[in-house]
Parts: sequence; C-alpha cells; structure tokens
Amino acid sequence: MKHYPIFAILFLVFASVAQAAENYTINPAYTMPNFEVKHLGFSTLSGRFNKTSGNVILDFKAKSGSVDLTIFTDSLDMGWWKAWSEHLLDPELFNVKNFPTMTYKSDKLIFTGDKVVGSEGQFTMLGVTKPIVLVVSNFQCVKSNGKNTCSGQATSTIKRSDFGLSKYIPMVSDEVKINVPVEVSHE
Repeated sequence: MKHYPIFAILFLVFASVAQAAENYTINPAYTMPNFEVKHLGFSTLSGRFNKTSGNVILDFKAKSGSVDLTIFTDSLDMGWWKAWSEHLLDPELFNVKNFPTMTYKSDKLIFTGDKVVGSEGQFTMLGVTKPIVLVVSNFQCVKSNGKNTCSGQATSTIKRSDFGLSKYIPMVSDEVKINVPVEVSHE
C-alpha cells in the first residue's frame, strides 16, 4: 500500500474544490441596470445605466458564489429627456463628480437546485452602504459562441433616502424599483 504525503492529498482536495468554482465576467452589453420611480403619484419615470463591469463566481457543486458589480453613474440615461438625464448627475442628486460609481457586492448567492434565485449583499450609492436582497428570476446557463453563459433578472426595491438621495421627495417617490438584467460568460 502506497502512502502519500499529507500535503499532496490536501493539494488535490483544494485543487478540485478550486476548479468547482468558475469566474464569469459580466457582459456590459446585456447588463444595464434600470429603475422605476413614481412621479407626482400617478406616472412612472424610468431610467437606466448604460455602463457596467464586474464578475460573478458560481460554484454549482457547493451552491455558493459571489457578485461584484460596478455601475458607472455618468452613464445614466433617462431616454429621450436628455436635460433630465444631465440634471440627475448634479451634486444634489447622483453627484457623479464625487461618486462616479455605485457598487453591489455579495458573497451569498441563494440557490434552488442548480438555479440562482437570490443574492444578499451590500449596495453602495453616494458613499453610503446598505444591505439589500436581490430576487433572481429566469436564471439559466447555456453554451453560446464557445462560452458558458448564464443570465437572469435581479430585482429589488430600495428607498433612495436611505442613501442620501432625498431631493424632490415626495413629488418623486422615495421608493425605487430596481431591475438588473445580467448576462455573464466564462470561457
């Protein structure tokens, strides 16, 4: 019977665990966070952020993973209303000069079977960090163009005043619905 040194056995165990987790890169062309906020109580304003970056680690065997998403605030787009988009970048609102990014970081993905159904993490906006839970729907993974690609929809609702963005309340509601279509790829 052969005896293997303990460090060799540990190396093989840790190497197999490390291979189980895969690092996926966020595809910014398909990951554009958008939001809805009520205006004067009867209409809904929608906007989105056109520039993102980050990565997701998925370990289907361990049913775990992480998310690191950066949203570039100067990419705010309110659609055809260009003046409103530019106004939202002002110091009293998104203050892009001092806060060029928003981030979401999570070390806790929630799985049902092989599907991600949620994420608990920390959202930072305007220098304020608060915990938020994202509900993930339509999660799926496929092989596309030689890459493993996963996608889904992450949603949540926040109070913008929790992050210091309270201008125009109550004319523009405090509650903001967030929807983040996400697509990630691993080669």
